[in-house]
Amino acid sequence: MNLLFEEDGLFRAGTVLSGADVSFQVELPTGKRTKVKGSHVLLRFEQPAPAQLMSRAQSAADEIDLDFLWGCAPQSEFGFDELAREYHGHAPDAVEAATILFRLHGAPVYFHRKGRGRYRPAPPEILRQALAAVERKRQQELLKQTYVDALKAGELPESIAAQGVLLAVRPDKNSVEYKAVEAAAEQLQMSPLALLLARGAIRSPYRWHLETFLVSTFPRGTGFAADLPAPQVPDDLPLAEIEVFSIDDSATTEIDDAFSLQPAGDFTRVGIHIAAPGVVIARGDALDAVARARMSTVYAPGLKFTMLPPAWIDAFTLLEGRVVPVLSLYVDVDADHQIHNVETRVERVRIAANLRHDLLDDVVTDAAIASGEVATPFGAQLVRLWHLARALLARREAVRGKPEPIGRVDYGFELDFAGDEPDEHAHVSIKPRRRGAPLDLIVAELMILANSHWGGWLAQQRIVGIYRSQQRAYGVSRVKMSTTPAPHEGMGVSHYAWSTSPLRRYVDLVNQRQLIAAALGRAPAYGANDADIFGIVSGFDAAYGSYAEFQAKLERYWCLRWLRQEGVKRIAASVVKEDLLRLDGLPMLTRLPGLPALPRGQRIEIDVIDCDEIELSLEARLHQVLTQPATEPVDEDELADETLAPVEGAGAETDAVTTGAGPRVDAPAAEEIPPAG
Repeated sequence: MNLLFEEDGLFRAGTVLSGADVSFQVELPTGKRTKVKGSHVLLRFEQPAPAQLMSRAQSAADEIDLDFLWGCAPQSEFGFDELAREYHGHAPDAVEAATILFRLHGAPVYFHRKGRGRYRPAPPEILRQALAAVERKRQQELLKQTYVDALKAGELPESIAAQGVLLAVRPDKNSVEYKAVEAAAEQLQMSPLALLLARGAIRSPYRWHLETFLVSTFPRGTGFAADLPAPQVPDDLPLAEIEVFSIDDSATTEIDDAFSLQPAGDFTRVGIHIAAPGVVIARGDALDAVARARMSTVYAPGLKFTMLPPAWIDAFTLLEGRVVPVLSLYVDVDADHQIHNVETRVERVRIAANLRHDLLDDVVTDAAIASGEVATPFGAQLVRLWHLARALLARREAVRGKPEPIGRVDYGFELDFAGDEPDEHAHVSIKPRRRGAPLDLIVAELMILANSHWGGWLAQQRIVGIYRSQQRAYGVSRVKMSTTPAPHEGMGVSHYAWSTSPLRRYVDLVNQRQLIAAALGRAPAYGANDADIFGIVSGFDAAYGSYAEFQAKLERYWCLRWLRQEGVKRIAASVVKEDLLRLDGLPMLTRLPGLPALPRGQRIEIDVIDCDEIELSLEARLHQVLTQPATEPVDEDELADETLAPVEGAGAETDAVTTGAGPRVDAPAAEEIPPAG
């Protein structure tokens, strides 16, 4: 006797070796023996042989018209043998019964299974919908194959081109386009990203890095809503009769700090004036929501996505000739550069001039200041501010217990491109800028003075603020942002609260609101236990870290592009630690696996083998060990932290806002040098 039975969801046939109705020992056509429960048996037959039954029944089942079979079936539950009798018009033989069983089982759209060998026809409306879905799926499979064939032939289907980077960053894995890219990439033995780049769906490695950031960070675009309120600059604040000037690069549009000097008896009154959008942008209003959503202006070579809409920046930026609201810190300084009286005011000032780094760095030099004559407008004021800045630096160094490194170089990127934004064809120039140059020093030290004093003042007034602190623990010094006042050991100050960049950092705008309230004797916008301010701290940390990572990636990309553009085959470098190197003339770290043990700062030359602009990696090999000393000074704390930072384009803990700064740790110059653009 032979049996047709179901095992593990499959139909099998075999010859009975032994058994009763409860269970059988069955030999399959392959020779394998298996135990079959009686309840799993669907058909008992003598002829034909099991293998022939399976073959003939399956072949015959494929020829049965499903619509006709569905029409023949009763509308209630039935057994396959019942329908086989109805369909054939007589008691079916084994092959005929198995044929109907196989056809029923293979058409779940038409017949719903209700048990072993038992089925029920799908209701007409359900069947119609299911058949439509099957047809859609068939058409999708045909379309997918069309896309696969096109991609393999070097073509780019329009619908795949329209999705572009989304197919690699945020794909709909059920879409035909995604499945086609996956299938074509597998058949071509390449990654989906490489295929999208090769076919032009992603235009270039540069667009890949840019668009992946934009898709995840600005899914609705980088523009601002058209219905935002227009800025209303207050004109009822007192107007200070002083000459105020700023110090920035020519490309800077968010000018948020400026300075003044005036005699005050035996003292010189130094004014630090910060743009004050906080007098208008109140907590929770439409502009506050926009600023909080962005948290910061995003900087990268050739790109800037501002925190505030252009009209609001234009209304509050400290542009030459304008009368603008400011939050001012006045300090009275004696001949020995000691500070005696400090006052905070909310007022308006007239901006007399915008001094520019790139036009004056060759004029305002250490030598010119030493001579006491600087041939530029406000030259005398710059000389006095420089001496004050040197005194402030010396006091901070005394607290730090060590001097800050002198002569460290920052780098700026200049991109020559056509159109509104750079592309992969842009020509890149990388130019050094010495950290600690006179104008940089003035800005950095006066910003540190304002941020440290205002941080301490908020703590003294028991008004909550957002602080940055740095304290060494377990041999590691890390920067922390919180609402708890604490020393910033790396800068040598007892309090430090970002407050001097409210046009481009949301934390500064929040702190400015608190400072304005304190200066005017009003209730602060945020209370000490306000849960919202804790959310701002965590949200800012996340956003600022993401922006720093994006900036570092694009800076690394342009460094690699520069190496390729200039045809650099050999370049000098310095050992940072173990196999980590800093390349000469570039803000770029890279690893050189297999580098022999060399002392920190050791100069070497490496051969450039290849630049991977997607992975942002440099393939190189050691050419020779040089005898020259390191060209840059080393700060032990900074170097220790820098080696912990990712070196393949990822962002590190950074306060750098200058385009070209790259990943680096929290340090005064990094904190306070204004951004380019």
